[in-house]
Amino acid sequence: MADATHATHPDEQLARAYLEALAHQRRLARGTLANYARDLAALLRLSGGARLASLEAAQLRRFVGQLHAAGVSGRSLAGTLSAWRGLYRWLARQHGFRSDPCRGLRAPKSAKTLPKALSVEAAQRLLDAPQAGSPAQLRDRAMFELMYSSGLRLAELVSLDAQGGALDLKQGEVTVTGKGRKTRCVPVGAKARAALGDWLAARAQLARPGERALFVGARGARIAPGTVRARLAQWARARGLETRLHPHMLRHSFATHVLQSSQDLRAVQEMLGHASISSTQVYTHLDFQSLARVYDAAHPRARKK
Repeated sequence: MADATHATHPDEQLARAYLEALAHQRRLARGTLANYARDLAALLRLSGGARLASLEAAQLRRFVGQLHAAGVSGRSLAGTLSAWRGLYRWLARQHGFRSDPCRGLRAPKSAKTLPKALSVEAAQRLLDAPQAGSPAQLRDRAMFELMYSSGLRLAELVSLDAQGGALDLKQGEVTVTGKGRKTRCVPVGAKARAALGDWLAARAQLARPGERALFVGARGARIAPGTVRARLAQWARARGLETRLHPHMLRHSFATHVLQSSQDLRAVQEMLGHASISSTQVYTHLDFQSLARVYDAAHPRARKK
């Protein structure tokens, strides 16, 4: 965790021990652990060598201000403060620290940015392309159809296995494990089922023997998230979509289009796997923006002369 440009902090071993505890006791995902490591490294760097036990709230408030001035968003700073609070709670339990300088500290608020979604027409343009032929093309179509059909996160998609019952094409369902290790079952649409059937028929041409992953890369092993991102961007360019398309945009598009059609916020919340309805309500704002554009274009008193 030490930065080559900085001397080793006297409490670096404590931070390392905390990360090891997170890895073994809470079994956090690798990416989440990397975020914790980055946030704790920032704390040690900003402290300038001062011991963690000596830091006070005013100093940590100044650290947060320095990060914010450097361009770190309020949302990211909230995560950083959460990592620092977790460290101090652990230090209190395991090493007898008597004070928590994070108590009462809050991250500055950032302006909320709405997620970007494709229009229905753009989604159809992406997926209703000429029939794919090669195994890699069949795989790509199946991945993108499934993400748009069922609102899957990228991590949920790549973690799916070909066997074990997670994917049930007859019932039209897929079971995934999302954030917080929560499992949910989501419907799979007809076009996604057809694309998955085509891919499964060709999968053996790419997958190495014994590989469990539903989607595999060029070497026959489980496909990497970065490969999915690159392939989706390539598909978008090939179909003339100017939007910088990333996998999460397919999830946003799924939520927006289902909500526009059904107006059932609770159902969309369940399908997305959101713990709080407030996380889903952002899509009502996207729906309102769509309605506002229609109004501006159609209403005789709204159109620009």
